Amino acid sequence: MDITTSRLQLEGSACPAPLSVTVRRRHRPRRQAAYPALLSLSLVGIVLAVFVGFHAMIAWLLAYPPIVSLNSNPFAAKELPYRDVSFPSSDGRVLVNGWWIPAAQAGSDRTVVLSHGYGTNREELWVPMYEVAGWLHGLGYNVLMFDYGFADPTRRRPATGGVRESRELLGALRFARGSGSEKLIVWGFSMGAGTALQAALHSDPRDIDGMILDSTFVPTLEAIRDNLSRYMAPSRTSTALVRLFLPMWSGVRLEQIPAEAIRSTAFPFPIFLIHGTGDAKASPELAEKVARAQRHPDSALWIVEGADHEMMFRTHAEEYKFRVADFLLRVAATPALLPVLADFAGDGAGAETAADAVALAAADADAGEPAPAMAGVSPDG
Repeated sequence: MDITTSRLQLEGSACPAPLSVTVRRRHRPRRQAAYPALLSLSLVGIVLAVFVGFHAMIAWLLAYPPIVSLNSNPFAAKELPYRDVSFPSSDGRVLVNGWWIPAAQAGSDRTVVLSHGYGTNREELWVPMYEVAGWLHGLGYNVLMFDYGFADPTRRRPATGGVRESRELLGALRFARGSGSEKLIVWGFSMGAGTALQAALHSDPRDIDGMILDSTFVPTLEAIRDNLSRYMAPSRTSTALVRLFLPMWSGVRLEQIPAEAIRSTAFPFPIFLIHGTGDAKASPELAEKVARAQRHPDSALWIVEGADHEMMFRTHAEEYKFRVADFLLRVAATPALLPVLADFAGDGAGAETAADAVALAAADADAGEPAPAMAGVSPDG
């Protein structure tokens, strides 16, 4: 064995060990000091991810609310004859499913289209919708009940605050007209009422002869914040995150909902607005603003003291039916929309659509007399 080589090998292998141990001992305090900072950053990241994810989930649930399956049908619930129907939305993008309930009197040309609210389907049991349909059937009205896309179990679509739902409602109106309806009334509940007003903004004035709007709700950012406050204390950050995520799930921004036009438009047909002062989901202020904008002599507002959201048909049944029946009679007695449409044309509102409707309605108006002012219902309730 080479003594020189062995010594070098021994020296080379023996010397680094103490140095390595010294270096490790020197850096150990630095690493130990970094652990709390890394742990804090990790915890902050986890909390932030949970916070953002929570609001993403809220936006998802707003776009895809849980909907129960259909529980019954008109015949099983109220022994009402009916048939299953399908029709396209006005833009032709989707197919809508519903029930057509013919009037008790054969050949009736009067129809009410029921526009259900958010988070439910055409049955809307708490209204209760079958009771409404049965009552209308007895009054001699055909009834069309249908599901908006967010309630369709076969072709589920996101809720869009009425933006796309209004096209589905217009499709329902076209179907009803095509089924022989001469007088066509929309009866909407909650967001179904807000959707009806959105549909009216896009419709020909001749498409709708009247509206009954119960607990009108339009999903503005303020309305969403107010409803979230029933379950949590939403901050500006919370509402901003929900606003950010909603378009990702629904494909529609809140700014696309024409809230101001809904509040300020004078529609060329009579509207009967019903709202309760105890409504925690939709402020009566919206119904009051819509009512103030109307010019039709048969438009009216009924504010029910202490009544809850969509509960008036249950809690004030007799007065509710009396007022609605009176409104329906006046809509049925109105030969045309000539006076109001003439105002629209004169003011430049509605432009070509209103002017065309005035010309087409004039011939029909010659054969009838104007309906008297609405009795028993007034703007101040």
